[in-house]
Order: sequence, then structure tokens, then C-alpha cells
Amino acid sequence: MAGTVHVIGAGLAGLAASVRLATRGVPVVLHEAAPQAGGRCRSYFDPQLNAVIDNGNHLVLSGNTTMREFTRTIGAEHTLTGPDRAQFAFVDLESDERWTVRLSEGRLPWWIFDSNARVPGTKWSDYLSLAPLLRAGPDATMTDAMRCPPALYQKLIHPLFLAVLNADPAEGSAQMAAAVIRETLAAGGKACHPLIASEGLDVSFVTPALAFLEAKGARVMMQHRVRTLGFAPDGSRVESIDFGDGPQALAADDAVVLAVPPNVAAALVPDLTTPDEYRAIVNAHFQVPPPPGCPPMIGVVNGVSDWIFAFDGRLSVTISGADHLLDESRESLALRIWEEVARACQVPAAPMPVWQLVREKRATFAATPAQDKRRPGTRTRWRNLVLAGDWTATGLPATIEGALRSGNRAADVLHPA
Repeated sequence: MAGTVHVIGAGLAGLAASVRLATRGVPVVLHEAAPQAGGRCRSYFDPQLNAVIDNGNHLVLSGNTTMREFTRTIGAEHTLTGPDRAQFAFVDLESDERWTVRLSEGRLPWWIFDSNARVPGTKWSDYLSLAPLLRAGPDATMTDAMRCPPALYQKLIHPLFLAVLNADPAEGSAQMAAAVIRETLAAGGKACHPLIASEGLDVSFVTPALAFLEAKGARVMMQHRVRTLGFAPDGSRVESIDFGDGPQALAADDAVVLAVPPNVAAALVPDLTTPDEYRAIVNAHFQVPPPPGCPPMIGVVNGVSDWIFAFDGRLSVTISGADHLLDESRESLALRIWEEVARACQVPAAPMPVWQLVREKRATFAATPAQDKRRPGTRTRWRNLVLAGDWTATGLPATIEGALRSGNRAADVLHPA
């Protein structure tokens, strides 16, 4: 029988590693410092809204194969909903222009030849400006690598990749953007259907994963923070874990998956290089029913808001790369966002509904070329210690897909299929 694997951190990376290991019959103990699992992908009851909300609005796409496999394994794929085709509604708050980008389903991008499907004011040839991204080097930002016409950049590329990278394309890694393009846009509209956890992130990713682990006999220990890792004098392995009550020795065939934030991992593992710059995300929630015919999500151009999501009884906004909004008062920022939501969704601006504002200062690592070079691989120099997290070298930006993929890789290194 395989030794026990201690998975430290019950965010999506840790959950993915635990699920894959448990599926293969490996004994798993999942340790989480917080009272609940999910990490930065979690739901909670907000008393101000009197509703369960997510800490952030996370969009996944039909082409996110690892995400689809994970939700299928834990029996939650049906909880992800969205349109039956790849379409994205936009509004320009400066001109009040509205349009919907409608991708063709196959790999051939027929949609760029249809003026009713592409971004208004663009030509089909404008879209060829994205091709150099696929050949970009490791030091290039998106704007270094491409010369995108203004209309296409402002009305599609900037809002789309600001959300994908959580960084402005002027500083965002061209290689990370290219990785996303290869797996989504280049694969055709069938890979770009937007999917939303309409019942909440917890229902789609966390609770069913914990139930799956329980059914497989895994142990899950909440509020169980790791204090130190003990390394063997010969440098070969992790030999103990201290959770605050003294070192607990690991058996010779036990292993550790460290699936914690990069700053925590750097404090636990000697000489570990990790990303050390972060970007913020702001989310605003308004207790108001979406109007009839409101798209499930709307991209906002020329506003402080980036994307508006329509939920049952609630309109929610996500603002990426939001460091410039961290010092503004909550009331002022919420009012500015609500005025944009009212215009975009064509609902009365007064009275302002009940609202909640959530600012995540360290939402993701900064998806810049320099920070990308600081991302470590899965393996470490200790044979029984592997790393997981969207901040490891997945090739993708900090996304749900990247987090789950990193957890799978960690499990595969320790116990290949």
C-alpha cells in the first residue's frame, strides 16, 4: 500500500491533488489553515446582502479541459451553466454602443469575416495582429509582441486579457496570453463557451470535492495550519511536519504536497524562489434582480467596471488589475460602480440597492514576464515534496484551470497513473 500523502492547503490546487490521489487509492490527509476549504475560490454567507456570495466572480470556459475533468469526477459538472455558444456582450459607457462578439464553433474563425459577429469598427485582417503572440519570447509583454488596431484592442483584447491575466496587457506576459489563446480562441468557439458557477463556487468546486474525498476515505482537517517542515539532515526528504504541537514524523514512504500561497511556501521551504508581486481584484455585489433579457455577463469598456455578472437576485462586478482602487473609500467606489451597472444593464440608478464590496489585495501573482520566471516547477530537491498552486510553472496565468492542473501534476509526480 502506498504511503500517506499530506496535502497542505485546501484551495483548488490542493483539492485537485487530493481528488486525483484518492481516485488512485492513495491515502490522503488534507490540511487547511482556514475554517473552510476553497482558498481564493470560495463562497460565504454575507449578512449585509443576506445571501451566499463568492469572494470573486470566476469565469471558466468549455475548453478548460482540466476543470471539466475535475467537476466531472466530483459529480458537479452540471452546476456550471452558460450559453450554448461562444458569445460575449459588451457595452461602451462613453458612447453607449453595444455589441456581441459571436465566435464560430469550429477552428476556422469564420466569425471575423462577419461584421455582425466581430467587434464593431474592425476588419477581418485586424485579428491577424494577434498571431505574433504565439511566437513571443519569455521577456515580451502583450503589447511588445503585437500591434493591435485601436478598435480591436480597446473593445475586445484589453478587457478580455485584463481579466485573463489580472494585469494590463501593457505589462502582461505575452507567453501566458498565448497559452490561453492556444487552448481557447485557437481551438474555436466550441472551446470558448462561458461557464459560470451559477449556484456559487462552493457548490461547483468545493463541497462536492470534499464529499468525494470523504467517500474515498481521505481525512480532511480544517484549522490545521502547518508551522514548519522538518528536512532530513542528508537533504533527501521531508521527515516531519509541525502543526503547532511539535514535529510529527513522516513514515519513509509518506509524501507532502505543498499547495499554499507563494509567500507561505517561501517561508516553509528553504531557498525557494516564488512570485513576489501581486495584483488586486475588486468585486462589487448589488442586491437587485437582473432585468429581463440581461446577458449572463457583460464586458464594460471605458468604465471603472470590467465585467458584470447576472445572478439570481444579484448583479455582481469584477474589476481586475485593481491596485489603483485600493485606497478609494468603499462608499465612493461602490457608488461609481453602481452608476455604471445601472447604465450598462439599463436599470434605475436610484435608489442604490444594498451592496457589498470585496477587495482582494493579493488576488493573483503579477502575470508579468519577470514574475513568470520566478514560478517554480512541481518537483523540489526533496524527493517526497512537491508544489502545487496557480503560481507554479503551469504556463497559464493564475486561473482555476491553472490551479487544478498544478494539483494534478503534483499527484502525478508522486503517484503516476
